[in-house]
Parts: sequence; structure tokens; C-alpha cells
Amino acid sequence: MSARILVVDDIPTNVKLLDARLTSEYFDVLTANSGVEALEICANTNVDIILLDVMMPEMDGFEVCKRLKANPATQHIPIIMVTALDQPSDRIKGLEAGADDFLTKPPDDMQLLARVRSLVRLKMLTDELRSRAQTGREIADEQSVLALANINSENGKVLIVDDNERGAQRLLSYLTPKHQVDIITDPASVAMNIEGKDYEVALVSMSMHGFDPLRVCSQFRTLEQTRNLPIILIADEGDRPKVVRGLELGVNDFIVRPIEKYELAARVSTQIKRHRYAIALRESVNNTMAMAVIDDLTGLYNRRYFERHVSLMLERSVNQGRDLALVMLDIDCFKPVNDTHGHSVGDLVLKEFAQRLKSSLRGIDLACRYGGEEFVVLMPDTSQSKAQAVADRVRRCIGDTRFKVSENLSLDITVSIGVALGNQHGDTPDALLKRADMALYRAKNLGRNRVEFDAA
Repeated sequence: MSARILVVDDIPTNVKLLDARLTSEYFDVLTANSGVEALEICANTNVDIILLDVMMPEMDGFEVCKRLKANPATQHIPIIMVTALDQPSDRIKGLEAGADDFLTKPPDDMQLLARVRSLVRLKMLTDELRSRAQTGREIADEQSVLALANINSENGKVLIVDDNERGAQRLLSYLTPKHQVDIITDPASVAMNIEGKDYEVALVSMSMHGFDPLRVCSQFRTLEQTRNLPIILIADEGDRPKVVRGLELGVNDFIVRPIEKYELAARVSTQIKRHRYAIALRESVNNTMAMAVIDDLTGLYNRRYFERHVSLMLERSVNQGRDLALVMLDIDCFKPVNDTHGHSVGDLVLKEFAQRLKSSLRGIDLACRYGGEEFVVLMPDTSQSKAQAVADRVRRCIGDTRFKVSENLSLDITVSIGVALGNQHGDTPDALLKRADMALYRAKNLGRNRVEFDAA
């Protein structure tokens, strides 16, 4: 997971320490010695994360943060404030200025890398949504990106998972009446109790007895309803190794006991705001482009959208040195389905195929119907091993369960998959598609119902 990180501090020693630590983890590091220089870099360079000092001459970090968050061109960049100030009021001031996180100097290596990696994941998803919106504007000629400043965090729907009733009630008292808060004290019943409830953030206690709290987080990430639900871990000082594992599972944030009321409230509000922003972006993209770029039958993006979007994504991949995978899928032996059972049954198979495909992908992946029974998936920031894992998951989801198209008819459907990686010098969309198509052709020739990568 690589990213471009801007380190802003007026003390050269601090800059060098952070630069060395982040560079050793293969991050691309830029540096600035003042708030003015930081604003100039952000205006002219693609930055993924900002580590921002607070106490600087001329313009302090709070003011820099406010200006970045007030600018539509930079408001989506996550900001971590790094400062010697350790009072709760300082943390709250930073979060209210728009900062996404707060670290105290000198930052602990584990906390630093955990926070950075968590926010990089968020930035990757936000970038993908913004680029989809950009493509939608080009096609539909409408404004589709909503300003983050227009999204509030009032009256959020919060879920607390904690088997300690007293601890859960204390958290509830910190968040009400501003938010609607539910409590689940039996962690094993989470999946059953969240059905039909549109929670906007979940607080999961790390101190549950007889139950692994990360199992709860895994359930949230597995269930379609809560796959994108922000999760905040409530941890003790000794939980740090598990917190790191939680962040790898997709946890968004954590806070260490003893809980400071206003810091918890600020972190919850930040996650609710991000969640609503992501939902608004998705709705905007869908509403703006539905007529022009959505396939009527499957509800996936159509070929027209894909051909425009793949150019944008490949260009970004090349310019930023990021991975990109293109997956081509073809339903095996689909013609006999139409010939034997009719095109109405074939249409039902295509609809079900699209639903299973979407359920097997990650939020950052883009699925399109390319034509007939052919589909493509664009996977930004995806290495070969990750592409292999997702493609295998899709293949199993399609082939392991029969397609029930009516009360009296179920069909065995499989899919062949070809994958190409956009990591070649001078790559073009046509070349990437051709390599994926050749890999798909090889999967067909080797017996179908399999995944093959291009040989390049």
C-alpha cells in the first residue's frame, strides 16, 4: 500500500525523522517547512496524506487545516496533526478544524503507521469515487461531486457493541442526545440485530470477555449491509497489537481508554460525516449517470462508461506509480442457455450473475457489462495476489451455487476469467484489454471455470 505523504513541520529534525520512518515503509514523502509552503504543494501536487505540525510561525497548523478543508480541490485529503500539545482541548480543536486524526510528539511508530495506513485506504476509496464522478460529469455534463462542507454529522445512528453494560451506558451518555445510539451487549448476536438498521458508525469494545472483538469487525466487513460501515475500536493501552490487526481488517479508527468525552464525540462525528459523504457521492454518481452509462438489464456500468473510465484510471496508475488490474469475465456456455430456455431465462441469468459479481467485489472495484455475456472489472491499487484472491472469490460465488431462475428450473453456471496487470511501460487501454482478453481466451481453452493471468 503506497501513497504520497506530505510532512509539514518548521523544525528540520522532526521532518527528517518522519521522512526516514515513512520512506522505510516505501511511502513517497514530500516535505514543507511552513503552512504557506504546504498550501502551495497541495495546490500543485497530488497528495494522499498530510502530517501537519500545529505550532508553526506565521500560520499555525489549525489555520492550514481550515484552509485545506475549505478548498474543494483539497478538502478530501486526510490530515493527521502531529504536535507536542497533549491537552484534550487541543485535540478537539484540531478535529473541529477538519483534521482526520491527531498524534502526539514524538509519535509512536505503531500508531503512526496504523493511522497512516487506515487513512490511505480511505483516500483510495474516496479517489475512486471522485474519479467516477469526474467521468460522470464528462459524459452527462452535470455536477456530481458534492462538497464535503455541505455534509453534516448531526443526529447520527450509532451502534455500541460491548458486553459490559456499564461501560456501554457511559459511552451512550457521551453521545446522546446529539445522536441516536443503540447498544448490543451480546457480540454473538450482532449479525441478527443489525438487520434493517442503517447505522452510520459502530463502536466496538476491545475488552469483551469470551469473544474476540475483531470477529465482530470481520462480521461487519463481511455483511453487505455493513461492508462500508465506519468502525471505531474502544481499546486499552495493552490492546495495541490487536488494534493494528483491526486496522488491517478495515477498522477506521480507534481511541484508547480512559475515554475523553469530547474527543470521542469529535471522532464519531468525523466518521459519520465521512460515511454520509461517501453515500452522497455514490448517490450522485448513480443519479447523474443512470440514463447514459448504466446497463438497463444488470444495473452495472456499461461499455461506454468503462471505455472512458479505464483511460482515466490507467493514466492515474501510470502517473502515480500505482497498481491496476483489469479483469475480463465470460459466462461459460451461455449460448445454449438462450437456445434451450429462451432469452428471458438468459436475461435472468445475466441479472443474477451481475448481483453475485457485485457482492464478491470490494468497494473500490468497478464492475461493467462489456457486452452480451462478457463483463469487465477495474481494480485500482491492486497487486497480482489481491487480484487473484478477488477473481477466485468471484469464480466460486458464480459456480458453487446453482442459478435458480424459476420454481422449476435451476442451472449450473460457471465463468472463465482473464486478468491483466497495468504495470507495463507505455501501456494503453487497448493493450491492457487485449492482454486480459488473451488471458480469458486461455482460461476457456484450458477447460473453463478458471482464472488465468496474462503472460506478459
